[in-house]
Amino acid sequence: MVTAREATPTVKDQIHEFILQNLASVKGVASFSDQESLMENGVIDSLGIFRLVSFLEEAFGVRIGDEEITADNLSSVETIERLVLSKKKS
Repeated sequence: MVTAREATPTVKDQIHEFILQNLASVKGVASFSDQESLMENGVIDSLGIFRLVSFLEEAFGVRIGDEEITADNLSSVETIERLVLSKKKS
């Protein structure tokens, strides 16, 4: 049986998967929660932020301004999801 989550990945799922595959795994981090601070646990560094922002803009068709690239907006999968969803509405 295919669940709805498997059929259509949510914004949060896509963000989590990108971070896991492209940022966390190369730093030896095998898992993290959607609430966990990605900077404090070493998953995202300054280079990772730029890779993440590029992914968000391309995958979700949003524009993230320099002033929005803050620790508050990019601290966890949940805060990143909120940023993307707020950009998609405007």
